Formats: sequence, C-alpha cells, structure tokens
Amino acid sequence: MKKILVIQTASIGDVILTTPIIENLREKFPDAAIDILVKKGNETLFEKHPFLHKVLIWDKSRKKYKNLLTLLFCIRQRKYDLAVNVQRFFSTGFLTAFSRAKTTTGFKKNPLSFLFTHRIKHLFGENVHETERNLSLISHFVPQPERSIRLYPSKEDDAFVSRYKTTLYITISPASLWFTKQFPKEQWIRLLQKLPSDLTVYFLGGKADKTLCDEIIQSSGHTSSVNLAGRLTLLQSASLMKQAQMNFVNDSAPMHLCSAVNAPTTAIFCSTVPRFGFGPLSENAHIVECREDLPCRPCGLHGFRKCPKQHFKCGNNIDINNLTEKLNEYTKP
Repeated sequence: MKKILVIQTASIGDVILTTPIIENLREKFPDAAIDILVKKGNETLFEKHPFLHKVLIWDKSRKKYKNLLTLLFCIRQRKYDLAVNVQRFFSTGFLTAFSRAKTTTGFKKNPLSFLFTHRIKHLFGENVHETERNLSLISHFVPQPERSIRLYPSKEDDAFVSRYKTTLYITISPASLWFTKQFPKEQWIRLLQKLPSDLTVYFLGGKADKTLCDEIIQSSGHTSSVNLAGRLTLLQSASLMKQAQMNFVNDSAPMHLCSAVNAPTTAIFCSTVPRFGFGPLSENAHIVECREDLPCRPCGLHGFRKCPKQHFKCGNNIDINNLTEKLNEYTKP
C-alpha cells in the first residue's frame, strides 16, 4: 500500500472515533501516505498530525454537490491503493465507488456498497463499541487491530493553554447538538453550587456555547469559573482536558476528545445509553445516568431537539451527588 484514503465527513465525535483506523493502518503500512477526508470545520482536529499526509475537506455549507464533484476529481487524480469509507450515506458511497482506488471497503448499509471491493456488516449491537464497528472495515488488512483513539495536540497547543494549568482545575463542556443529550442547564448550575468556591472550573465549547456557559456561571455564583467557550481550538481544548482533575461532559464530542488524549472523564448520559457503543474510553472514565427505570429511555440513537414525553426525566432526575461523590479524589494534588 502506497496511498490510503479514509473517509468520514460526519460530526466531530464521529471523526474522532475514526482515528483508530489511522493508527492501525499506520502500524501495518508504515511507509504509506494516509489521507483523510472530513467536512469543513473538522480539519482542525488533524493539524500537525504525525501520521497523516493530507487532509481533504468537503465544504458542505455552500455549493455542496459541486464541491463533491470537485473532490471526486481530486481523489481520482491521487490514485489511491485503498479507500476506507466509514459512513453509510450515498454521497461518500459515490466518492468511494468512483474513486478509482484499487481496493475499496465500506459498510453494507451504504447504498452504493455493491460497487465496493469489501462490504462489511455494520455490527450494531449491545456492548459493541463504535471503534470496533469502524475497525471491522480494515479487518482484511489488519486482523487484530488495537482500539486506540488518538489525537495529537502540538507543542504550540500545549504552550497556549499552559497559562490555565497553574492550579488544580476541572473542565465542564455543557452543550450538545441535541437537546436530549444535553444535561439541563439547571443541573449544571446545581453541580457548580456544590463545588468548592476556590476550585477552578473551565467551561469549554464552541462560540455558539458561550451564552449557555455564561448563564450557568452567573446563575451559580461560582467565582472561580472561567468561560473559555469559543476561545480554544479543539486540540487546545484536548490539551487542557488532559491535565484536568476531571472533565464533565455529555454524550457528545468533548467526551471523545477526552478519550483521544486519555483524559479523566465523567460522562453524563441522558436520553441515550452507553450500550449503543459510544461511551468513553479513557482509563479513568465514569458514566453517570438516571437510576430510575424509565420506560421511555432510550428514546433514540442520536437524541432529539426536545423530549418526546415533555418531561426530560432522564436528565432532570439525575442526582447531582452522583457527579460529586468522588470529587475529593479527583482534586487531590
């Protein structure tokens, strides 16, 4: 293998869960040039990545399908030996099927998979992690892959956030793209009110999350909280998470950022459940969820814009003490 392309143009978390493919292909084919295709905005995950040759970008925000055709032309020119499609959608199936790669592999559920060299069953079942499903795509080339999620913050990323690492701290990433995956704002406020007033708490997220973080901090009265939403890149956030005493996250992208740098993690699952296969993989990882047996939970695989039952008990009924019970252990020097 001389040239390999990995395709994953979905959300940030999905892209991070694709990184074990890169790690294993690099181990198997150390001299190969490995490229990855992501949607515009996610390319920052791979700045100065030691194992990637090139990051291809699909801009879906404008002229989506014109850009798709331009990408296809670029891919065909590069003459890949192997194209690995991690998605199950027509658009990336189109790129894969007509890539002119010598070998193509993807999931059977992709509508164009009948044109792939290898068609792999999507192993969705209890206790099968998404990384295992993804790694099944390269089983023809790597028989016993390692399930290692990895991102590589640079020395510059570490230096940029070093100013925030001068004291013991935790991070909170309160937002999610989906309402039913997001721990309620009132619950985050209660958590902050239970934390020591002198414990530094950094709030992380994108620019769109800044207002939510401000509201939580102001309503809680926690004087040692700092809103960094929109002020750090993804890799800078990962660098900060790595040295945190604990990182409180939803079932969302920040949880996978933690896994990618083996950062301590407390993941809160509201409407979704860990058995779907998207749980944290850090060595020091904890899962908190509602202990009631709610007949409506889980209500879906990816979450909803609002609670279908209008009560959101899966988030509102989580006991804050379940989040803070090990706090003294987390904050030891």
